[in-house]
Amino acid sequence: MFAGRRGVVVGVAAVLAVGAGGGGTAAVAGAAAGAPSFGDCPAVRERVDRLEGRITPNACAFIRRQLAFGEMPTGTPPAPGDLAHPRVRAYLDVFDADASLWEAGGTVQRGHTTIGTSIAGSLRLAPDLRYRGTDVVADGAVMMFGQWNEVTLKGRTVAYPQIARNVLGDDGKTLQARRYYDRAALFRDTLPGAVPDLFGNVADQADGAPGTDRRAPERFRADEIADRLAAWNAGDAGALVRRMAGARLTGPGVGRPLAAPEAKTAYLERLFETAGLRFQAGQAAFERTTAYVEWHGTARIPLAQDDPAAEPRFREVSFGIVERFGPGGAWELYFDTLPLVADQSRIGTLFQQLAQP
Repeated sequence: MFAGRRGVVVGVAAVLAVGAGGGGTAAVAGAAAGAPSFGDCPAVRERVDRLEGRITPNACAFIRRQLAFGEMPTGTPPAPGDLAHPRVRAYLDVFDADASLWEAGGTVQRGHTTIGTSIAGSLRLAPDLRYRGTDVVADGAVMMFGQWNEVTLKGRTVAYPQIARNVLGDDGKTLQARRYYDRAALFRDTLPGAVPDLFGNVADQADGAPGTDRRAPERFRADEIADRLAAWNAGDAGALVRRMAGARLTGPGVGRPLAAPEAKTAYLERLFETAGLRFQAGQAAFERTTAYVEWHGTARIPLAQDDPAAEPRFREVSFGIVERFGPGGAWELYFDTLPLVADQSRIGTLFQQLAQP
């Protein structure tokens, strides 16, 4: 998934995600696209692939804390609930004492005790978790932090991208965080066949297929958010793809970036067939080469039933997507397929199996 570039991630809490991602309603931020970056953070600028935006002192402090945790060795794994472990303390240093942290399908975690207990469990499962910064954009108090995570599970190295979306306080600590990454990636090689491959047969038919527009799309603008939100909520794959004509689409389950309009449309239609999405606009960050836009809300997933004439039944989970519009026509989606294909009980069982020798 996300072939061809180093993606976006933060760590693990209870599911191998360590980045910030939180709950609650958030307003859309919007610095002018193309505005010059200013401020600097020399302590981290050479440690991330791309750093753009208003690198204020609080933004710099956040990035330093985030990278410090990602680069820090765990040593002896923490005991369950050990908030005094050095790496757990380094993780909690990213968060305000009253911060919230969210990921798809789950409830919001609040405060140091809950967040710290979660990361302690994750480090017991994957003590060699490490990550580096990739595409990082600051826009006011909003920080979109891209990472590439690597971890060893059942003797295999698993690598995956993630977006950690954060709202920062004046001291650079996260007040509200949400994280976007595909937990299904943790199981593909470690527990083969345990998780359905939602997009397994979606691919370009041939490189350079007829009708493929190779021109990079125009930059995505803040004034397009309302129309794009409407397209997501209507399940209008055609409208989403037409706006990004010429872009190369990557996302969970994509082996190679999709260039053909038919393949990109098929990918989104598969998502909309799996779940009815109801979103609101979350945070956004616009900078010189890159824009991030967050959509956050719920996914309504049909339940299997024996009687086709019976009233349809559904389960509803919290859900969200981050879109990254990058240089050269890059169009990337970050979301978690696991709650779309398994309920919480099944997800818990999968992680128990992952923890077994």
